[in-house]
Amino acid sequence: FRLATADATWPSKIATGAGSVVDPAEFPADRLRKGTSASGSGPYVLASYEEGTSLTLEPNTGYEGAVTTKGVPVEIRYFETTQGVEEAWQARRVDIAYAGLPAAALAGIDPGDTDVRLSVGNSAEAHYLVLNLNSPRKPLGKAAARRALAALVDRGRLAGEVFKHTVTPLYSLVPQGVAGHSTAFFDRYPEADPAHAARSLRSAGVTSPVRIKLGHQAGTAAVEARELKRQFERGGLFRVELIEERDFTTYQKRSLRGDFDVHLYQWVPDFPDADTFVQPLVGTGNVLDNGYASAEVDHIIRDTQRFTDRGRAMKQFRAIQDTVAKDVPLIPVWHRQRQVVTRSAVLGGHRLAEDAVWRLWELRRL
Repeated sequence: FRLATADATWPSKIATGAGSVVDPAEFPADRLRKGTSASGSGPYVLASYEEGTSLTLEPNTGYEGAVTTKGVPVEIRYFETTQGVEEAWQARRVDIAYAGLPAAALAGIDPGDTDVRLSVGNSAEAHYLVLNLNSPRKPLGKAAARRALAALVDRGRLAGEVFKHTVTPLYSLVPQGVAGHSTAFFDRYPEADPAHAARSLRSAGVTSPVRIKLGHQAGTAAVEARELKRQFERGGLFRVELIEERDFTTYQKRSLRGDFDVHLYQWVPDFPDADTFVQPLVGTGNVLDNGYASAEVDHIIRDTQRFTDRGRAMKQFRAIQDTVAKDVPLIPVWHRQRQVVTRSAVLGGHRLAEDAVWRLWELRRL
């Protein structure tokens, strides 16, 4: 590979799903691949697929890779809401809940229930509020308005009341447990302080209430959005219109189109390095497309990518997070561990909780 600039994270990128090696004859270089067939070299083949509903995987008889365990056929089902996942779990229509069970259901699992196994593994899944700097009305065009929002968020209440302590408050771009993590938003903003937020608005001559549109999906995200609306409207500083979108693809398109002033956003890392939370989210040309760009941040990102000894980049990553906390193109809210629930008759579920690799070939039924 010939890189245009130095990038010490490149080996990690091509060793994970972020940089899957594919057949160029199967994937055009100048357009999106069409059709529903799959091309790859893993231990499973795609047997069937119904968009938005399910897919079935069967062991790949031609596989010659490093996995030596032959897997069993697996049917993966998709649900629109967390309530749908819970209903399927309670009705025993699924044997494994890899993700999506409501927080109350997870918190209510009885340790003495011999029919249920809960496996918890490390995860850096992070949730943010993305702020739209491109909105034609520009309610959040001034940094003071964005800083006021940051000072109104009560992460502790979200973690406790909405998510029943199954998530951890997040105070910076890089989550806790990832080298380079800091507490930039905790250091800069008091938690849930309307007086601080009001001073921020007054200092910039911003008239309150500031009217904003908050985008979210259905299910638990809707509960979270209602709580955020309550927090943002404290002191009469903001007036929040909630916009719910059930379909995930449509939600993505609407957020990129700028239909929301603020929207809830989930980010799952591609590889184990702080860079996966930085360059894609706040670098120029970032995936959020929310109008944020910073020459200072771009310069420091390039600096971090020089070091093959990643420990030498920690100071720079913290500097980036300080700048993001000052500019507030997004607000970190919470992150959580990976929680996988299985029936006792299913073995190998703990492997699904260990890391981001979906080790389906480890699954067995007693």
